[in-house]
Amino acid sequence: MPFRQIAAQLDELRITFDVDALLGAYPGKEGGITDPGELGAALRDANTEAAAVASLRAALFDVRSGNDEVLATDFTAVGGLDLRDALGAERELDRLTEHGVRAIRLFPDEQHAEPDFPAVRHLARRATELGFVLLAGGDVRRFWKPLAGLGATVIFLDTHFYHLGDFLVAAREEPGFHTSTRLLNSPDAVETVAGELGADRMVYGSRTPYAESAVPRLRLARCGLTAADVALIAGTTARRLLGVDA
Repeated sequence: MPFRQIAAQLDELRITFDVDALLGAYPGKEGGITDPGELGAALRDANTEAAAVASLRAALFDVRSGNDEVLATDFTAVGGLDLRDALGAERELDRLTEHGVRAIRLFPDEQHAEPDFPAVRHLARRATELGFVLLAGGDVRRFWKPLAGLGATVIFLDTHFYHLGDFLVAAREEPGFHTSTRLLNSPDAVETVAGELGADRMVYGSRTPYAESAVPRLRLARCGLTAADVALIAGTTARRLLGVDA
C-alpha cells in the first residue's frame, strides 16, 4: 500500500479516548515523558483527543506522590497501587475515592506480583466495591482469575492475539471483562472479538509513550467493522466505562 494512503487512513481515524498512557520513566528505559504538556503533544500527534493517564512514579517508586502527579494534570487520572503493600493500598483506594478517581491501574509485572498473591484479589475486590474500573496489566491467561467472580469492570491492557482465545472464553462468563486492542494485530483479531462478544468489549489503548501507536491505529482504521463499531473502540466505550463526558 502506498505510504500516502496509509498516512491518510491514520489521519482519518479519530481516537477520542486512549485508556493506556503513562507519565514518567522506567529506570534504564528510554522514551519516557515526565512533562504533562509533552505527553499531551505526543497524544495529539497520534490524532488522540483525550487519555487516561497513570503514573510510573506511583507504580515504581512512591504511590501517593505519583498519584498526586497525575491528579494535578488535565488528563483523566488513573490511580496506581502497590500490590506489595495491601494495607497501604487500601488507604490509597479510600484517598483516591475522595479525589473522584474512577479507575485503578494494576502493574503486576513491574511489581513482581503473581495472580495468586492474596493482595491481588483482595485489592481487586475492594476497588470494585468502591466503584473503580480496573486497568489490568500482565498476561490475561494468568491475571483473569483473581479478577473473576467479583462483578468487576476490567480492561485487560496486554491481551495478545496469541492469547485471544483465552480472553474470549473468560469474557463469555464475565460481562465486565474488556480488552485493549493494542496487541490485537492479527488479520482477524478485532473482528473475532466483535463477533464473539461485541465491539463494545474493546477499547483503544496505545501505551504512549512506550509503544508505537501507528500499528494499532492502522489495524483499527482498516478493520472490517462498521464506522459505528470503530467509534465505540476509539473512545466511546472507554468514556462510558470511566464516566468521562464526551
